[in-house]
Amino acid sequence: MMLHDPSFAGEDASSPIRLRALSLGAGVQSTTMALMAAHGEIGLMPDCAIFADTGWEPKAVYEHLKWLTSPNVLPFPVHIVSAGNIRDNLMDAAAGKRWASIPAFAKTVTPAGSIRPVLDEDDDGELVEIGSRATSRETVSIGMMRRACTTDFKIVPIRRKVRQLLGLTRKRSPDHAVAEQWIGISTDEASRMKPSFEDWQINRWPLIEQRMSRQDCLAWLRRHDYPTPPKSACIGCPFHDNGRWRHMRDRDPEAWADAVIVDRALRTGIRRIRGEVYLHRSCVSLDEADLSTAADHGNSISGPSNAKACVASRAAFWRCDNG
Repeated sequence: MMLHDPSFAGEDASSPIRLRALSLGAGVQSTTMALMAAHGEIGLMPDCAIFADTGWEPKAVYEHLKWLTSPNVLPFPVHIVSAGNIRDNLMDAAAGKRWASIPAFAKTVTPAGSIRPVLDEDDDGELVEIGSRATSRETVSIGMMRRACTTDFKIVPIRRKVRQLLGLTRKRSPDHAVAEQWIGISTDEASRMKPSFEDWQINRWPLIEQRMSRQDCLAWLRRHDYPTPPKSACIGCPFHDNGRWRHMRDRDPEAWADAVIVDRALRTGIRRIRGEVYLHRSCVSLDEADLSTAADHGNSISGPSNAKACVASRAAFWRCDNG
C-alpha cells in the first residue's frame, strides 16, 4: 500500500508522520472510531486499520469484521494480522509446553498442619525467617496469573505490521516518531491510556479527544444507523464477568462448550504454576460456576460467598479459610 499521504489526512505536508494506523478490535469503541474517521468527524483519515486476530474470537466478532471490511464501509484498507491461535496456545500450556500466559485464576490449597515460615524484620528493616509454625486450618488462596496474551497476540503483531508498512522490517528504527497509532479508548477507560514505548511511534486516542464514552459511541452508531458491534474479547477470556459468561452459555452454546473444554484442560500441568487453574474467578469448573450477577442478589459483591477481598503481590485475590 502507499504510505501516508498528508493531503489525504488533511494535514501539512511537512509532518514527520509517514503512517497513521488505526488499531481495530471490532468492538464498540474501535468500530466507532473507524466509522467516525470515515465520516471525516475526527479531522484526520488513517492510512489503514489493523485487526490482530487471536483465532479465538466469537463468531459475532468475525461477522462484524466481515461487514467492516466489505465494500463502501471504510475508505481505507483493513489489514488482518495474527501471531497464531490463542486457543492452541492454551492447550499447549495444558500439555506443559511454553505459552503466553493469560490472566486466569490459580487456586492453591494449603492443608492444615502445613509448616509455614515465621518472618520478622532485622535491624536493617529486611524480612528474615526467625522460625516456623504449623497452620491450624486449611487455607485456599486464589490469585490472578500474569497477562502476556495481549502483548503477544495483539500488540506485537500490530507493531510488526506497522513496521512492515513503513519499510522498517529488520531495519534500525528512526529516533523520532514516523508512525501514529490510533487506539479506541473512551473516557470511561481513560486509565488505560499509555504512551508508546517506541521512539518511532506515538499513540493517539481520538475518542478521548472527542470526549466520548462507550455510551456516546453506541449513541453515535444508532444515529447513523450502524449495527451495534459485539463485545470483542477471546471466547475464554478470564476477565469475563458473570453476565458475559451467562450470555455466552445461553446465546452461543458452541463457544460456551469450547470454553468449558479449555477450562478443564487448564486445570493442572501448566509449567511453574502451583495449584489448579481456572477461567472463572470463583475457581470452580466453568460449567459448574454460579453465573448469577450482583443484580440478581441485590448487592455488588461477587465471588465465593465466604471470600474476603484481599490484595497481595500486585494481584487481587480471595483468601478462604475453611474450618
